[in-house]
Amino acid sequence: MKNRALAAGLVLVVASAVIYWLCDRDFKAGHPDFFYLADAFLHGRTWLLITPTFHPGPNDIIPVDGRFYVPFGPFPGFFFIPLVAVIGPDTAARWEPVINALLAAADVGLCWWLLGRVGVERIGDRLWIAILFGFSTATWWITIRGGVWHTGQLIAMGLTFLALGECWGRRRGWLVGLLGGAAFLSRAPLAFALPFYGLLLWDRASERDRASAPDRASERRPDPDGKVGGTEPLNRRESLPWARWLGLGLGFGASIAVFFWYNATRFASPFESGYALAVVPPWLAARRELGLFSFVHLGTNLDYLFWHLPQRIADFPYFRPDGLGMSIFLTSPGLFYAIRADFRSQRAWWLAGATVATLVPSLFYYGGGWLQYGYRYALDAVPFAIAMCGLAAARRPMHLGWKVLIAFGLVINLGGVYWAYHLS
Repeated sequence: MKNRALAAGLVLVVASAVIYWLCDRDFKAGHPDFFYLADAFLHGRTWLLITPTFHPGPNDIIPVDGRFYVPFGPFPGFFFIPLVAVIGPDTAARWEPVINALLAAADVGLCWWLLGRVGVERIGDRLWIAILFGFSTATWWITIRGGVWHTGQLIAMGLTFLALGECWGRRRGWLVGLLGGAAFLSRAPLAFALPFYGLLLWDRASERDRASAPDRASERRPDPDGKVGGTEPLNRRESLPWARWLGLGLGFGASIAVFFWYNATRFASPFESGYALAVVPPWLAARRELGLFSFVHLGTNLDYLFWHLPQRIADFPYFRPDGLGMSIFLTSPGLFYAIRADFRSQRAWWLAGATVATLVPSLFYYGGGWLQYGYRYALDAVPFAIAMCGLAAARRPMHLGWKVLIAFGLVINLGGVYWAYHLS
């Protein structure tokens, strides 16, 4: 079974890489800033060096005293240092479609790996959930569009899958902290997942979610009459894992230290991240004037996430998105399979909490995610929802209706391949 799963996973990763590359190979994002940030780190700088072959775009850049800074977290720049050291930033920028395709395919592979760790033994169910992640969410769109905004999200999702996999593996707190911290330095909302990593490290069921296996009668509590097989799952406890929590704090604390150092080096204040200083289009600047984070933005972002629909048009493909957002009920209805997780298991609640906690900051953020097909900020939370889908599939086989919803989302996101080249 393990060999079959490994072979199927490898085929899935290779197929995903090919599909992503065929879809993104002709798209020119024009914002390969992380490759040039990696080059800056190699030369002891935190700003981008303007050259005859590179000049940052007019938006999402921070000009200060003739220097140009990247407003986003620095980890993707660190991540690309080995690549840029070998091939240089210009070549890396030209190869961006290939790099993004490989990053996205690696995320699909990590998704497959995590599903195995949470107990999804049926290869068919693992395949459907991996397809859900890779092709029935905004993952497909951001891979095609590329650029500094989306590359960071691809890296952050991979790091989150790795951190979650460790929570179902050896549960080394320091490693979860390092991975979660690196994800935070790629996508800031992922800082809010930290408490839930701590809870996942506490629960011994992380080694094997006993509540997700309905046929393990020996692991059920006795009924009051002494018979085995009651409805309450056996949830063995352990003493508080202080060593793991200390490791988690130290690992994540390293990212906090880097965050403060990076801010202070650039803007002379450890608390200035640069998001409020970035050059953005006038209509976004007007929204930012209302507050970087504000209740004012909540209604708009909820609309982009849940209700926003494309317009009908007379010609192919017969609908046109406006680039502001699109309802998750349309683009990714299969994600709601997560509600089928067994909530008698506390791990399902910890994952649900992490899903909400990493999504909420974006709902109050002024940016909205533009330009997007779907609501790409939700991708910060998607790995946690995917893990919940894994708990559901480990509990019982996926029903046909959920597969139909995943396939429906795939078709809708296939439309994003066309609009990636025709929407601006």
